[in-house]
Amino acid sequence: MLVGVPKEIKTLEFRVGLTTGSVEELVHHGHQVIVETNAGVGIGLTDDMYRAAGAEIVATAAEIFERADMVVKVKEPQPDECRMLREGQVLFTYLHLAPDPEQTRLLKESGCIAIAYETVTDDDGTLPLLSPMSEVAGRMSIQAGAHALEKHKGGSGMLLGGVPGVEAAKVVVIGGGVVGTNAIRMAMGMEAHVTVLDRSLKRLKELDFQFGTMLNTIYSTRESLWKHVTNADLVIGAVLVPGAAAPKLVTREMLKEMRDGSVVVDVAIDQGGCFETSRATTHEHPTYVEEGVVHYCVANMPGGVARTSTFALNNATLPFTLALADKGYKQALLDDEHLRNGLNVHCGDITYAAVAEVLGYNCVPAEQVLQ
Repeated sequence: MLVGVPKEIKTLEFRVGLTTGSVEELVHHGHQVIVETNAGVGIGLTDDMYRAAGAEIVATAAEIFERADMVVKVKEPQPDECRMLREGQVLFTYLHLAPDPEQTRLLKESGCIAIAYETVTDDDGTLPLLSPMSEVAGRMSIQAGAHALEKHKGGSGMLLGGVPGVEAAKVVVIGGGVVGTNAIRMAMGMEAHVTVLDRSLKRLKELDFQFGTMLNTIYSTRESLWKHVTNADLVIGAVLVPGAAAPKLVTREMLKEMRDGSVVVDVAIDQGGCFETSRATTHEHPTYVEEGVVHYCVANMPGGVARTSTFALNNATLPFTLALADKGYKQALLDDEHLRNGLNVHCGDITYAAVAEVLGYNCVPAEQVLQ
C-alpha cells in the first residue's frame, strides 16, 4: 500500500501523522510511504530523517492526496484537504464529526473511507487512540489554567498552590476519565484544593483509592455542579460521550455566579464543549472572557506539546495503521471489531450512529457497508 503523510495545516499544529519510526515499520512490512516536505520539522523530524527511514519526500499536499491509497494525519481534514480526498481513499485521523457538519458533508461527498482515531475501541471499553491525547490534554489543562489565572492573562491573580499562610486555589474537575484523572494528578501535584465530579460511583471509588483523602470526590447532580462550579477558581471540563457532542453541563447562569477572573478550561471543545459559553479557540489566541470568566477552549491542546504528543499518538496508532496497510482497509475492519468502530464515513454513508443522530443522517452500520 502507498501511505501518504501531509503536513498539518490547522493553526499552530506541529504534530505529524507518522514518526520516522512508524515509517520504518511500514517500509519493513513492504509498503511505500510518501511524506510532504517539512511535515515533521516542527518536532525535529527532518526530511533527511524521513528519507533515511525509507520515505519519499514530495513537494505538496496535493501530490499526497493524489497518489496515496491511505492518508494518515493527526487533526481533522480542513475543507481544502477534504476536497482533495477521492473516492475509495482511506483517511485515518482524528475527525470529531459530531460538532462539524461541514466536514461531515465534505467527507460524504468525497466518497472516501474515513476512520476516526477517537472512536476506535478496546476490549476494556476504553478508547486507545484517544487516550494518549487525553492524557496530554488533561495534564496541559492544569498548566494552561494556572497560567490563565495570572493577572496579566485576565485571571484573578491566584497562584494555584498558594503559599504558606495564603489559601490555595479551588480546582473542580468535571469528569473522572482519562482527561480528568490526569488533570487531578497535576492539580494535586501543584498543591491546589481539588474536587472531582462524576456520575459513576465506581469511578469515584477508584479515584478515592488512587488519590486518597486529599481528593474530594462528589457525585455529579445539577445541585452539586452548581455548588462546586460557582465556588471554584479553576474548572476543568473533562466530559466525553464517545463520538457524540459533549453535553452542556455548565450553564451561563453558573458562570455568572463565579468570581471575576476565575478560569474554565474546556477539554471537550473538540466535541463541541461542555460549557454553554464555550467556543473553539487556537494556540494563537487561546482565551477570551465571558461573564467575567476566562475561557481557555483550544481545540487542539496537545498540539502545544507537539513532539510529546506525536510520539505518544504513534505508539498507539501504529498497530492499527499496519493492519490497515497489510490487510487492506476492508479486511482489517472485518477482522477487528474495535478498529471497525472507528469507521465513521464509508463511500458517502455515515456509519457511526452518534454522528448520524446528531447531524440528522441515516446510519448505515459498518458491517453492512463492508459486505
